[in-house]
Amino acid sequence: MADEVLTAELAAEQAFVDRVYVQLEKSARNAQALAREGHGRGALGHEGGLVERDAMVFQAARRIAQLDAAHEGLVFGRLDLQERVDPEPRYIGRIGLRDDNRDSLLIDWRAPAAAVFYQATAAEPHDVIRRRVLRCSGPKVVGVEDELLDAEAETDLPIVGEGALMAQLSRARDRSMHSIVATIQAEQDRAIRAPAKGVVAISGGPGTGKTVVALHRAAYLLYTDRRRYETGGVLVVGPSGVFMRYIERVLPSLGETAVALRSLGEVVGGLRATRHDAPAVAAVKGSARMAELMRRTARQQAPGSPKEFRVFWRDDVIHLDRGSLGRLRRQLMGQGRRNRQLPRIASSLLDVMWRQVRGERGRERGREAFDDDMLSSPAFVDFAMSWWPPLGASEVLAWLRDPEFLARVGEGVVTPDEQRLLVKSWQAGDLSVDDIPLVDELRYALGDVPDRTREEDHELDDFLGGDLQELSTAADREFGPGAGPWQPPTHRIQDDGYAHILVDEAQDLTPMQWRMVGRRGRSATWTIVGDAAQSSWPEPTESAAARAAAVEGKELHEFHLSTNYRNSAEIYEYAAAYAERVGLDADLPTAVRSTGVSPQEVPAGPDLAATVRSSLAEVSGQVGGTVGVVVPLARRPEVSRWLASWPEYADDAPHASNPAAAGDDRIVVLTGIDTKGLEFDGIVVVDPDAIEAESPTGRATLYVVLTRATQLICVIRRH
Repeated sequence: MADEVLTAELAAEQAFVDRVYVQLEKSARNAQALAREGHGRGALGHEGGLVERDAMVFQAARRIAQLDAAHEGLVFGRLDLQERVDPEPRYIGRIGLRDDNRDSLLIDWRAPAAAVFYQATAAEPHDVIRRRVLRCSGPKVVGVEDELLDAEAETDLPIVGEGALMAQLSRARDRSMHSIVATIQAEQDRAIRAPAKGVVAISGGPGTGKTVVALHRAAYLLYTDRRRYETGGVLVVGPSGVFMRYIERVLPSLGETAVALRSLGEVVGGLRATRHDAPAVAAVKGSARMAELMRRTARQQAPGSPKEFRVFWRDDVIHLDRGSLGRLRRQLMGQGRRNRQLPRIASSLLDVMWRQVRGERGRERGREAFDDDMLSSPAFVDFAMSWWPPLGASEVLAWLRDPEFLARVGEGVVTPDEQRLLVKSWQAGDLSVDDIPLVDELRYALGDVPDRTREEDHELDDFLGGDLQELSTAADREFGPGAGPWQPPTHRIQDDGYAHILVDEAQDLTPMQWRMVGRRGRSATWTIVGDAAQSSWPEPTESAAARAAAVEGKELHEFHLSTNYRNSAEIYEYAAAYAERVGLDADLPTAVRSTGVSPQEVPAGPDLAATVRSSLAEVSGQVGGTVGVVVPLARRPEVSRWLASWPEYADDAPHASNPAAAGDDRIVVLTGIDTKGLEFDGIVVVDPDAIEAESPTGRATLYVVLTRATQLICVIRRH
């Protein structure tokens, strides 16, 4: 009998889903027709036609992208309400669709009419009798999961399935995070639909869904105020490239593509860093003290620049000595950012030089002739450009590789021991993730080089009577592409702002990273996600002050998630016991399911490689999804070699040359820090004591590692 009921229900839902997909195809054809019509407007031969073309083609392209993204899991929910409220069932989907009569066929999950799908409970049913989740594979309905929310209602609606949430939690994981539109819980929905203004802070322990809730909130904001957020942009900031690849499919699957995903090493336009410094070095670079060091550095005379200039004009020897140049440099620095003073360099130097003209012939010729002669002199132009060159932030950061230079500007800011750590790191060459905020600090201290193609800079050029033209021509010659260390940046300070900033794993941001992200959100609304117990930053008070400064003056809305949907009860009890044992002040959510399988601890034995391989074989043989092998940082290359021949192994290190190519592989080797925000069906932890000892916050890192598995965890101990 039960099978017959299920078959009948699946057939009824399939008929509706078929109807929705027919309407989806019609909508796609309409959007394509709009695009063709828009292209036709461009052939009208006047400016108005071009404007109409661009607008129509843009709207059509956006709609086509939304429709394409919605194909998988298009219809996922149904609400049966009290007849006095709505006699017809409401269907909920990834996007909204109307039928040929313009009546609502499918309700967008973000629409107010869909809110009750997530907010109704048995205690507060909100007039919902039955909530149904449809499980689909493409356009085919493969299952339904029902919840009876109003047991006292007079209804003959059948109830089938085990409940959508438990079915979802039991599925195998792959290498990407997926949307949860079908199973958003009431406490999660409140955070998603929170007011747009100010800051929404989402806290909660491991597995509570903080990340995916924040991403659904971004999609919700784009839906409710598309003009603002699509025009101003949404920036999602995460801890690593591994993490960003893990979450990159969520928003497109919800039909949203107008979002920038950036790891902390990619926040500054045009730069990408994946290398992490050793914890001792990262602790120095991340400290708020570095802001003062960068400020001092940006004010220094460029190494190798001339310290004097001498020229004979008419009857006078004009000499710019170290003292006069130093006074002028301080005067210019007091007028604004360094690079913004470039248009004033010629006139300022000429002012100082003209005061030394005392001879009769020179005075008779006058100031205008003097300026003309100097500005046409290659010697003067070369001196001016060498004394006050246009500077790039990365170039200025490289000045600190010189121990003597760092000792001079770093006095009272960084200790001699810290200076040695910094010099060694910077002499290594490539920028680290922890260097990116320092580069950004210097960008803002230096300012952008005036650009003659920009209106505001062109007006400055006119005001200064051509000095900028003369010196910019010289700059093009001396420092143009391929000719010198400086090249005009493609990304400028005024391009940094966003309408919304989403920061995930916020507890890990250093004070300098908060300064970097904060600059991009001065006029933005914010979503901040984190759990203090998982923090890898050793000075939480300093970081909290930097976070407060980044969002200063913005109204705060706080939401706490209390249910662990990721870990089995057995796994989380093991992790929570560790947190309590080592003194972590952990937020302990309640795990909602039990598997009956306890975490396993095994001794490493004399052959660690063999133990790792055998443990991995056992875990991967029992789970159908991904398996993470978590190792100390120093052992990652070694363990990767041990598993190189494993048929399902993928090298997913942040520096991997082609991580996407390994996207379907089940097994990956990661360090503890790299596991932030990720989840796996199974975890093999190699030498947890070494992971704990890697940094002052190693205990928090190991706690994170122990909370990544959904089904199985095996811990290999060396002692």
